[in-house]
Amino acid sequence: MASQEFVLNFDKNLQIIKHRWLPALGIFIPVFIISVLGFSLKKPSYQAEGKMIFQRRNTISTLTGVGTEIGKLEPVLQDQKTNPLNTEAEVMRSANISYKVINRLELKDKNGKPVSLKTFVKPLNIKEIKGTDILQISYADNDPEKAAQVVNTLMSVYLEHNIFTHRAEAATARKFIQEQLPKAELVVGLAEGELANFKEKNKIVALQEETNNALTVVTELQKQINQAQSQIAEVNAQSETLRKQLGVNPLQAVALTSLSQSPGVQDLLKEVQQLESQLAARRIVLQDTHPEVIRLRNTLQALNRVLQQRIKQVVGTTQPELPNGKLQIGVLQQQLTADFLKLESTRLGLVSQATALSKLQATYRQRLNNQPRLEQQQRQLERKVQASQSTYLLLLQKLQESKIAENQNIGNASLLSKAQAPDKPISSSTASYLGAGLLGILAALATVYILEARDKSIRTVDEAKELLGLTLLGVIPSFNKSKKSTRGSEESELSIPKLSISEAYRILRANLRFTSADKKLKVIVITSSVSKEGKSTVAANLAIAMAQMERKVLLVDGDLHHPIQHHIWELPNSPGLSNVIVGQADIRTAITKVMDTLDVLTSGVVPPNPASLLDSKRMATLMDTFSSNYDFVIIDTPSLNVAADAAALGQIADGVLLVVRPGVVDSVNATFARELLEKSGQNVLGQVVNGVISKNEPYNYYFKEEYYFQESRKEVNAPLV
Repeated sequence: MASQEFVLNFDKNLQIIKHRWLPALGIFIPVFIISVLGFSLKKPSYQAEGKMIFQRRNTISTLTGVGTEIGKLEPVLQDQKTNPLNTEAEVMRSANISYKVINRLELKDKNGKPVSLKTFVKPLNIKEIKGTDILQISYADNDPEKAAQVVNTLMSVYLEHNIFTHRAEAATARKFIQEQLPKAELVVGLAEGELANFKEKNKIVALQEETNNALTVVTELQKQINQAQSQIAEVNAQSETLRKQLGVNPLQAVALTSLSQSPGVQDLLKEVQQLESQLAARRIVLQDTHPEVIRLRNTLQALNRVLQQRIKQVVGTTQPELPNGKLQIGVLQQQLTADFLKLESTRLGLVSQATALSKLQATYRQRLNNQPRLEQQQRQLERKVQASQSTYLLLLQKLQESKIAENQNIGNASLLSKAQAPDKPISSSTASYLGAGLLGILAALATVYILEARDKSIRTVDEAKELLGLTLLGVIPSFNKSKKSTRGSEESELSIPKLSISEAYRILRANLRFTSADKKLKVIVITSSVSKEGKSTVAANLAIAMAQMERKVLLVDGDLHHPIQHHIWELPNSPGLSNVIVGQADIRTAITKVMDTLDVLTSGVVPPNPASLLDSKRMATLMDTFSSNYDFVIIDTPSLNVAADAAALGQIADGVLLVVRPGVVDSVNATFARELLEKSGQNVLGQVVNGVISKNEPYNYYFKEEYYFQESRKEVNAPLV
């Protein structure tokens, strides 16, 4: 598709050039001559060249290991194909470098003032030698010595600028590092102090070792706790056995042991027992009211009070309740009670030991639970210290490197070859002629473009199709005319027929037959946009082509403004159509037979108001009569720019055929005609492009006379115009 469009555009442009070759040549020749004279009067120009080589890395920096990144040729945008040599070329063209060269060489213009930056840079050319790290610097001037001086001075100034820039980078880096070094040292001190405070607060010496030791201690304490609990269980079992045998609890056992070992209690207890025996014996003999019984009872009560006091003195105020009031125990019971109390003491000691071990273990476990958090905080503080120390050490190292780099030559460009004064100019006569020819061609093309842009005429069949958008029903080639009409607006005589013209009208006839499949096409109105497009000739020839089909055809000259059919057929113009409409003549006397199946009705006398006649009821009645008596009725009407008669007749016809002639009608009138027909609601059958010149068409296959050589001589001799 793209190649086809290219061919179409090429053919179109070629046709435009063929059409406008004469004015284009008229512009080309003077421009070429003036350009050649101008180039010959111009002073010869000399071009001096020098070369500079660039290193990706500075050699001195690579050897010393200091300042390796300074002056490194690397593009800023790594993801794009940026060549750093192009950047250096732009630096050479910069105003800073250029003004230094201008001042050193004291370059002046014609007025004695320093040359401007634009004037200096214009003849300067800096380009990369492909596949290398070399830039070629060239300068053109009328003076060869001056051209060489400019190139050499430019390279010298750039080298100075290159070294100065890189040293300035090192100096800037040194100053920055010197400013940052105290801050980095302060950060190190703060980080180290924070770590020390953390260890002191949490009593950390070696956190990992403490963790391991704590795990060992917790394990050992667990073993001791388990052992103590086992012993407690064993003591509890023995103590429970003795308690059941003695029937006392530990407090009661302690009290019995204390009382049994107290002589005052035991002696008093014996007296109480003796007195109780006497009282019991006397009650057998004496009454309770007997004075002796009363005395013994009072004495017993006094002894019991004394006994209770002594018991309190022995066991304390919180005297436990003794089983069955026993205050004496035997030797065996005393031994069992002592064993019971010993076991109880042992149990209490083991319980205390287990409790202490559990508390100690909980302390160690709490420490272990806090160990991960402490380790995390310690690692963070250590990383902070390590990072600050690394930054500080790196700044110290870079400070020393920057001091060394500042004092060494760290430029990455060097002079490869100086510029020599050229002995031959860069311009030649051949180049002058080529430049003049190019200017002439450009001027000629510009002329063609301007003429083409201002020309609104339709020149080709394709332009007519594209502009009007109507169906192309026929293409009528141009032919030589034997005579012209006396009125000069249309062809008047039948010309010698050509095979291609005959076939063109047969094609038009055939296309009209297929334009309306559902309605029979009988009455056809033929018009054009402007005069001199050959509409009358097309109407006459189309009538002949239809009559050759042995159909009855009537050709009506409906152009009541400038009639032409009577000239074409060499007939009298009166009586005619206008006479029939107003009733001055009979239709049978007005119609003339020109061929066996072809009749012609001329226009008649030109009336003062043709539009009123053509738009009358009488004309509509005549059209019905014509349609009834003839197979085809062809009506020749005025051009649409002259009158709207075609639109009026089109309302009572089956269709309108528009004739377009390239080179005669322009786009404005053609567009007006199309819009007029559309707005008036006409059934526009299509367009016929008339008077087409084959050499003006991009495709000459519209007409091939060789195709028609096999046609019969009968059709060749047909009176087509």
